Amino acid sequence: MYYPYFRGKQYELITLRENAERMSQAAIVPILEPVKQNVSGLRRALEALIDQNIRFVLIVNPKCGDLCDIDPALINDLINKTLSEYRNFSLGYIVNQETLLPDVISFCEIAAHPVSIVHSGYQRSRELADALNNLEKVSEHIFVEEFCSRLYRRHFNKKSRVLIRDGFIKRTNREHPEVEHFSDLHITYEEESVDGFGDFLIVGDDYSEGGGPAYAIAIHLTFIDADEDDDMFVKHYISDRTNTPVDPGGKFLEALQKLFDDVEKENSKIYHSDAVMEFLRCHEREHYPGLGYVKKLSMQHHLELMINFLGE
Repeated sequence: MYYPYFRGKQYELITLRENAERMSQAAIVPILEPVKQNVSGLRRALEALIDQNIRFVLIVNPKCGDLCDIDPALINDLINKTLSEYRNFSLGYIVNQETLLPDVISFCEIAAHPVSIVHSGYQRSRELADALNNLEKVSEHIFVEEFCSRLYRRHFNKKSRVLIRDGFIKRTNREHPEVEHFSDLHITYEEESVDGFGDFLIVGDDYSEGGGPAYAIAIHLTFIDADEDDDMFVKHYISDRTNTPVDPGGKFLEALQKLFDDVEKENSKIYHSDAVMEFLRCHEREHYPGLGYVKKLSMQHHLELMINFLGE
């Protein structure tokens, strides 16, 4: 039902690995797009998913990072070794404006595992649907909403369909509002005539290898508002100081104080996830764990929020 989209950067893989047991408790199908030539972290994440018998989608033709222009042998090696005895996964194949139709067809015809087509900008939907609808190995279609209109999606109606919405608006940290809408897809996906939904967590689809100096530190927490028909929003807790890149640890504590004050309110709408509890422990110790760890906790909180919602 819920398809969170992970790119294979260090803390995304750590989030995936550390939350595999949690994800096994709900209908969660993570999508993994490898982006690093060193696949040791990816391998450990896959092993964690295998241990929990979680179904996942592994992208075989990445479009971001180190792997987008290299020989696919690296990913094939993972499939043939790490995943050699595992069956509960599919191969994700991205189709975009540069994709050649014969390449898609050829891949689907020779694939040794089910194929999930990830639609991310391909232009000729009718032509693609005519070619893929009757191919046995194609198990589902995953649509990145930004690139796939309803008119585009309507042609792919013979297999399971999933809609991925990017709810996170990427800006510099100091430009974020205090709160903004994230997504209602967890409530409305069936009205979109799809069988599942997903997002890019609190990272967003706009991929970058790394940021520059942090003039402001921000902590991002999603929440579901029962007073707004269970719509989902995101809070941005931003440091007071935003004009220089110095003292990230002190700025983190400024942002963390705002999170603490919000969570401790009697009528707080923030779900008390294990990740939020870890933020509160950081506040108690006045501890700055590093930006990567902060990002990991925000992603974990979003996963826990979705697991709790799906469980209800």
